[in-house]
Amino acid sequence: MDQEIENIQIKSEVQDEILLAALKLFVEKGYFNTSLIDIKEAVGIKTTGTIYQHFKTKQMIAAQLHANILDSLNISIDDIRRKNEKPSEQLRAIVDLLFRLTDDAPDVMRFLLILNVKEFLPEAKPLHETAAIIKIIRIIEAGIKAGEIRNTTPQLGYTHFFGVIDNTLRLALTGFLDRKAESYQSQTWLTAWNTIVKK
Repeated sequence: MDQEIENIQIKSEVQDEILLAALKLFVEKGYFNTSLIDIKEAVGIKTTGTIYQHFKTKQMIAAQLHANILDSLNISIDDIRRKNEKPSEQLRAIVDLLFRLTDDAPDVMRFLLILNVKEFLPEAKPLHETAAIIKIIRIIEAGIKAGEIRNTTPQLGYTHFFGVIDNTLRLALTGFLDRKAESYQSQTWLTAWNTIVKK
């Protein structure tokens, strides 16, 4: 029994190492310029056969990465909604999370915001149809009902608000903005919030 648990843990660790290596390679070289051999070498395993024990194709690796990132974001948004009552506080906490991730986990944010996932995962839902984004749109809708956010459609409110946030994060991730993302956070929040706040 102990041996089985140990084998499962080792298998899980190797799988995580494959996913981390693939994430780094996909955002640095691009999905199509990354081979399973590149991933094998980055992980430091002897053969691509070890990868095949966990993932049948490179596309399956990308799909698992995509699912993991979106699941993690979804869980974080649920947590934010539990801890903050007002829609404005929830949005502020989500912005804080996204800026922190941009500085602390830039490869995750590059995968999410810069890579064109549809090119290699054609079955993937568009970002705005994922559970995490639908929850953000509901927060904006709640803000409209509570009188914090001006009367608009929740989708348009999302577009205005997150257009500012997304663009700033993309420019930070690509190096156009030359400082850490957090140094732009306060000003970006104010600009984004002013696009939707009820005055």
